Amino acid sequence: MENVLELINEIDTGKAGIIIYSPEKHAVIGALNSELLLPLASAAKVAVGFCIAKLVEDGHYHWDDLIEGISFNPNEDSAQIYPHFQNRKSLPLQDAVEVMIACHDSFVGNRIVQFCGGWERIHKIGKTYFSKISITQNPRDIENSGEITQILELLSIIYSGYHHNPALWSPIINGLVRQHGEIDGIPTHHNNHMTGGLENATIHLGILGEFSKEPLLYVIGAKDLPNRNYETKVDEKIIEAIRVLYKEYFIKTECSFL
Repeated sequence: MENVLELINEIDTGKAGIIIYSPEKHAVIGALNSELLLPLASAAKVAVGFCIAKLVEDGHYHWDDLIEGISFNPNEDSAQIYPHFQNRKSLPLQDAVEVMIACHDSFVGNRIVQFCGGWERIHKIGKTYFSKISITQNPRDIENSGEITQILELLSIIYSGYHHNPALWSPIINGLVRQHGEIDGIPTHHNNHMTGGLENATIHLGILGEFSKEPLLYVIGAKDLPNRNYETKVDEKIIEAIRVLYKEYFIKTECSFL
């Protein structure tokens, strides 16, 4: 893991951090500046999905509840990932949550939250479980943020929850699996992830490796950056770190299964 941490440590503009967790070992196996608070941008939709799953678990809603008034953000990629949904004006709650995450779709996300009691309710539910994660309606809001360690905890609960109760957590996992955003050198089905970004901040969180063969969970991000529309060095460094992490995972997995 030292090679991965060193790449993040080489980022010399703004502030950057990373945390890597092994579900197999039930332990953090690498971390740097993991207390860093990052803007979540679209990645907050994973936290929204978590809150909805908790409402379903508590019996307030059911995954097959029908949400009316659905519309899709034309600036996102639901037309490519879910072409069969495009003329739909209603979706079951489980499908809507999946689309929200897979496509970063704020239109669908806002309709889900309205259906489930509003943004203040979702914010309060999130705070019940994660004191350092805040969810806001506007993904660009400075308050829409989370600590790296707690974002990892959120992802870990979703991942382990899926193994114990797949019916409850499938909509979120399905969204992570379906999301586009390939990284050269990593098979798309080995990086089930979510990203978020602003002009001066970026975050990546995901399940890296073969889902059934002891994958790694990671959260990597940076903030206070030069405008990322023109300066791409930090983004390139983070992608390189994910590639190196995957190589280390792949070597370990291949050796352990020989």
